[in-house]
Amino acid sequence: MYNGQARCLSYVLKFMLNLNFSDISFADIKRIAKVSEKGVGGYEWTQSQVALSDTEKIYVNEIVSRLLDYETTLMNEATIWARAIYPLLALAERDNIQAWAEVPIQAHYPHVELHGIIDGVLSKTVAGLAETPYLVVVEAKRGLEGKNPRFQLYGEILATARLNWENNAQPVQEIFGCYTIGDSWTFIRALIEQIESECPIITIEASREYIEKLEAETILKILKFIIAKYIQTL
Repeated sequence: MYNGQARCLSYVLKFMLNLNFSDISFADIKRIAKVSEKGVGGYEWTQSQVALSDTEKIYVNEIVSRLLDYETTLMNEATIWARAIYPLLALAERDNIQAWAEVPIQAHYPHVELHGIIDGVLSKTVAGLAETPYLVVVEAKRGLEGKNPRFQLYGEILATARLNWENNAQPVQEIFGCYTIGDSWTFIRALIEQIESECPIITIEASREYIEKLEAETILKILKFIIAKYIQTL
């Protein structure tokens, strides 16, 4: 990606930026935040020991069985989302943390407005609304239309962190993200600090890539681990 010491360039801005998640570029990220990437590793949160129930294993096997006989590389994004991605998100639901698709988000920092539609979230639900997202998901485009999904994901994480900070005022916001390409999943953990400043800091840890046809149970365990962290604080 880019040097973890990249400086926030917001100090040169003379006007408020208005950025849609789907259009965010590398240059935009450098303007609005300081990003430190720790790289791909076997972080504690990727080594989830969360047990799956027999019922959950049956559901996972059913999801996988519907993928094995299909060429996911030839499926369009909507079909893969319906067959592979959303069903696993829904299996991770617990209490009032639910899976949502096509969630509109708008957040304001001192120097930028971030807005757009997030493909999927696992979020605390209040009065039928996704109030506090804990995991945001980008369904990446493939082929000639494809862009680096990290920039969009970072923008969505920054927006989510700002909204969650407005709700709970925690100085460091922990947000998980994921981008999917076909039936592959790549997770990241982000810590966002100095949210009130002109240059928020976002520190990134990334998982390796997981292929759902082969590692669906591992993916679900990571999702359940993420949700379990937040259940303890509700």
